[in-house]
Amino acid sequence: MERVDYCVIGGGIVGLATAYQLLQRQPGASLVLLEAAGSLASHQTGHNSGVIHSGIYYAPDSLKARFSKAGAQQTKEFCREHGIRFAEPGKLLVATSAVELDRLNRLEERAAVHGLDCERLDQAELNRREPNVSGLGALFIPSTGIVDYGEVARKLADLISVAGGRVITGATVGSIVEHSDRVAVATGHAVYSCRRLVACAGLQSDRVAEMAGMKIDVQIIPFRGEYFELPESKSDYVTHLIYPVPDPDLPFLGVHLTPTINGSITVGPNAVLGLAREGYPKFSVDLKDVGRYLRFPGLWHVARSNAATAVREVRNSLFKGSYLQECRKYAPGLSKADLLPYEAGIRAQAVHRDGTLLHDFLLVETDRMIHVLNAPSPAATAALPIGEHLAGKAVLHPAS
Repeated sequence: MERVDYCVIGGGIVGLATAYQLLQRQPGASLVLLEAAGSLASHQTGHNSGVIHSGIYYAPDSLKARFSKAGAQQTKEFCREHGIRFAEPGKLLVATSAVELDRLNRLEERAAVHGLDCERLDQAELNRREPNVSGLGALFIPSTGIVDYGEVARKLADLISVAGGRVITGATVGSIVEHSDRVAVATGHAVYSCRRLVACAGLQSDRVAEMAGMKIDVQIIPFRGEYFELPESKSDYVTHLIYPVPDPDLPFLGVHLTPTINGSITVGPNAVLGLAREGYPKFSVDLKDVGRYLRFPGLWHVARSNAATAVREVRNSLFKGSYLQECRKYAPGLSKADLLPYEAGIRAQAVHRDGTLLHDFLLVETDRMIHVLNAPSPAATAALPIGEHLAGKAVLHPAS
């Protein structure tokens, strides 16, 4: 058994940021970070749009809003300090109907509450800036950026190692036992006895919490976010991030066009119920994952209240033509041939037993453990302040 001050479970960007912030707060502390996969940032961190979000969508009193705005600034500062490429093309929220124009008004008001710079564009100005985009008007958010979060995660891992921490991949946690003064964490190769445990397990966060003896009433439901990529000949099709105006009744933001830091443009994602938490190829199935959520009443509540949306998302997943229609609402010049294969992502969506979707961060704590049960988008953008928040809760004091 190896004794350490801190154990962090999860090698995604939130876990890495937490470990980094702990060692910033307490230099010289002993820390081990355990990641089940063979490489870091191999799940949600490495399968997203790479957007540095502004935080415009989120309720002003939410952790999302608080962490997103701070996270955007800290992410850019971190990239500058460590020579990581990022860009700020800005985001255009494009309204294609009178209803969406009204929603745009409310988003503009929310931007003012958050203190975010934004600019309202009429149809003519939208067409001038983005000739390939069609809409009645738009809201321009200049602070929205793009980055490779996998690269940010790898730099965090380097800094953890330099500070004396250890990052171990291929370390699947098999048991967690909390004692009065320590927590024992066992993998297939070692047992770690830590004074504080922080679990940032993403897609497996509910299972890890239950393994630790936590009584929770939420479960992670996986939603596949399927993307396409535009051909190289259309790598300049848009210069800004192009987003639809979100429907406030739906939990996801809709299909968007995103220039990436590597020079391509991605299209997506949709949101369809996943048949495997960590199965990225289409039609991946994990019977254990499916059986777990089929027995969970929360799934059936969600299904009943979102039946029409679910049917549309499945249709869009199965038929490229249907998916294309989502894009053509604001990018009518795209064709089926423009939608090239691109790797999917999987969102870890926490759902209560009564079917309520959790839209904000959810932390559950004991005397010696903190479990992050929900870290929805914009968790990657907000990782550094989330890590700072978690480190502030977990850091050891002399009497501990």
